Amino acid sequence: MARQKAEISEYERKRQENIAKTQALLRNLEMEAAEAGLAPTSRPTATATSKPKSKKQAPKPKIKEDLVPRRTSSRLRGIEADSEKAKRKAEEELEDRRRAEQAKRQRVSDAFNFGDIVVAGKGWDVNGNFFSSVGPAKPYERTFTAKDVKETTNKELRALREKMTGLQLWEDFEPNEIKLTPERIYAIGLHPTMDKPLVFAGDKLGNLGICDCGQKAAEVKVEDDEDSDPEGPSITTLKPHTRTIHTFLFSPHDANAMFSASYDSSVRKLDLAKGVAVEVYAPADKNEDAPLSGIEIAADNANTLYFSTLDGRFGIYDMRTPSEQAAGLQIFNLSEKKIGGFSLHPLHPHLVATASLDRTLKLWDLRKISGKGHSRLPALIGEHESRLSVSHAAWNSSGQVATSSYDDTIKIHDFSRSAEWKVGTTLTEKEMKPATVIPHNNQTGRWVTILRPQWQQFPQDGVQRFCIGNMNRFVDIYTGKGQQLAQLGGEGITAVPAVAKFHPTQDWVAAGTASGKLCLWM
Repeated sequence: MARQKAEISEYERKRQENIAKTQALLRNLEMEAAEAGLAPTSRPTATATSKPKSKKQAPKPKIKEDLVPRRTSSRLRGIEADSEKAKRKAEEELEDRRRAEQAKRQRVSDAFNFGDIVVAGKGWDVNGNFFSSVGPAKPYERTFTAKDVKETTNKELRALREKMTGLQLWEDFEPNEIKLTPERIYAIGLHPTMDKPLVFAGDKLGNLGICDCGQKAAEVKVEDDEDSDPEGPSITTLKPHTRTIHTFLFSPHDANAMFSASYDSSVRKLDLAKGVAVEVYAPADKNEDAPLSGIEIAADNANTLYFSTLDGRFGIYDMRTPSEQAAGLQIFNLSEKKIGGFSLHPLHPHLVATASLDRTLKLWDLRKISGKGHSRLPALIGEHESRLSVSHAAWNSSGQVATSSYDDTIKIHDFSRSAEWKVGTTLTEKEMKPATVIPHNNQTGRWVTILRPQWQQFPQDGVQRFCIGNMNRFVDIYTGKGQQLAQLGGEGITAVPAVAKFHPTQDWVAAGTASGKLCLWM
């Protein structure tokens, strides 16, 4: 024993002394706490070899939030407490919550006849019976292949499929090398010029990217290196808005004029020749927040601007009127919820199609406007309700309307007799039903821009067709009859090309991703 004690090092001796001091200090603290009446009723003695166990807190129960309308601040909206207006607001919010809860539990009892529509696409049998649902996204898995093209028996359709399937990605650069905008692309388009592809894109922060796809950036000259590669495509970035550019269009009356609509509540006109963007519309009240979701300019009137907002309003504005004057502005409350997209009939611009978060496609006639105040509205021609919200509604020159919906469908409505509609015409529920329904995964989620069908404005072969992004990282092309023509893809596409659009006349397709990258097929 004496030998073992002699072998204790100086370090070990000091360590044991520190332990003894610590234990003595703890005992003194416990005695003082007991005298003060603060000691616990029972407590295990702490030792040098055992660590005090931390008490694990019980997990807090997760509160399941109901998907009901959120409350908004009365103070911020200028409503005084205990006023009649505040009481009415509280009653309205209570009623909205009650209706939302009732809608969640509402049982659908009406029969749905699948034979009333022609169904195109996989997941449906020849009789129009639905036998499988649209599955989740599977990156790079094709649902339309070269085999589908080869097995096409109709000669004209096969030739068209071969033509559209033959479109190739821009060979000079891969998509992951073309950073068109700093942030997520929300709107994209090709300038009407046929000389070369000029691609424009608007992003989440109000940036406008312009890519001249017929010209590369200046080559970097390196001594003793004759094979130096170009820096990249020629891209110009502007910032005409302070918030998301949701949509833009090229004026049908001036090839140098481009109009852009933003969540900053303004519409700007960019003169491409002068490089100057001027504001052509904004709310008279500078503090009013009215994010815009769409704009149109009719082919027969260069001075009238049509727009929709995220709070369900539709506006007509004479751009010759000073912005501070309300004389040239008409506002209609077409929906209690967001209007995600709208369009004018290309040949009959008094016909408007709106798509809304309230799950409806609605057709309106601007030739007849009646009512007073908030009840003043264009004539409602008809409406069709989907199972979930409708993202966009797009007219083509043949009188068809294509919509995309979160019920995982693309619907094509045939209104080819719309030229015969007189003022006061109303359509029945049966007449509003889609002629074709295409199963299509539209579950973009939070980080991918909403998928919207976009028609080619002036197809040279006369065949109506539209493009739409595919969650498997492709772009799908369909005819007005719902026949798939192509599924465009290629190497270097690392994200969903969600925002896709045709050139007005040429078979060029541009698409943008959430990372601001450009995919271009020619």
